[in-house]
Amino acid sequence: MKKKFKILILVGIILLAIFITANILLGVFAPRIIENQIQQNLKLKSSLGKISLSLPFTVTLEKLEVGNFASIKKISFSPNLIALIFGKIVIHGLDVVEPVISLELSADGMLSLPVLPQSGKPPAVYLTSLKVENGKIIFIDRKITVDGFKLVLDKLNVRVAKVSLPITSLATNFSLSAELVNSHSFPFGNILFSGWLDYLARDLDAKLEVNDLDIANFALYYGNFISNKKLSSGLLNLSSAFKASNNNLQITTEFNLSKLVYIKTDEEQLDLNLAKDALDLFTDSEGNLRLEFKIDTLLDNPALSPDKIKKIVLKAAMKNLASQSPEQLVDKVANVLDKYKQMGKQLKSIFGQ
Repeated sequence: MKKKFKILILVGIILLAIFITANILLGVFAPRIIENQIQQNLKLKSSLGKISLSLPFTVTLEKLEVGNFASIKKISFSPNLIALIFGKIVIHGLDVVEPVISLELSADGMLSLPVLPQSGKPPAVYLTSLKVENGKIIFIDRKITVDGFKLVLDKLNVRVAKVSLPITSLATNFSLSAELVNSHSFPFGNILFSGWLDYLARDLDAKLEVNDLDIANFALYYGNFISNKKLSSGLLNLSSAFKASNNNLQITTEFNLSKLVYIKTDEEQLDLNLAKDALDLFTDSEGNLRLEFKIDTLLDNPALSPDKIKKIVLKAAMKNLASQSPEQLVDKVANVLDKYKQMGKQLKSIFGQ
């Protein structure tokens, strides 16, 4: 019995010595190797502050810099050693702490994503779970404007994990939350997206929420879709339920646009702007535009073109219009008959019909 105990202690000491040696060698040589591999494959200068091992077998990288593309405080993961023997890369518990990703869309529409060299078929990587903590994505669009439209997705937190029970299920739980920040470092909305997905079965149950999003920050994109007048502010709150079964996806959306404030000019004060009147026609007594609509499509091929979305939104707006009393409508158009004559043309210009 004592002999077996001594053998166990000896094996333990040997394994500990191997682990300590591997940790030292990894810390000394691995950062340079990883830096060179990134530079060769992505053509971007990189640096790695530290790499270490911890029990049972977790690899941790700290202070990783990849050119102007990415800066990551810490990455940790646990590779499956048994899977490696069979030529498969299986990673458990990939945790990414405070990543900062910078993307730029050039004037000719090229996105600044690093491109891996095409040298044969890359090995398949299986990820059992992913966690992103306090991330940030900085996006600059030089296609929409020469100076560049800047948008920041801040406080980004992501959780992705396979459902543990039942064992036969291939469903994956996920959640995402982020705060939108404009070029002046001012937050103007929040996004929440969570649910589960079984892509092999083409099943999905998820919910998307957009809260207190000031749409004036996207004026360069929507142009005069909302109004020919410029908005100084306007809050969007949106809740969409995504449900798919056997690839048939239905998206049910509650849309609320409120607190619209327009930039007034001397010319606009004298000019009757029918586009503004057309929008007001669909609002309630408090000036809120509340719409409910459904979109039926396919999970693996949503095919949601801007034209299709505009038609669905207009249909919901007309339903909203039909629910209002004649007194409300007469009040909104101030009994001016020529507004009715031109309303159809103005709606066409707004909704692209």
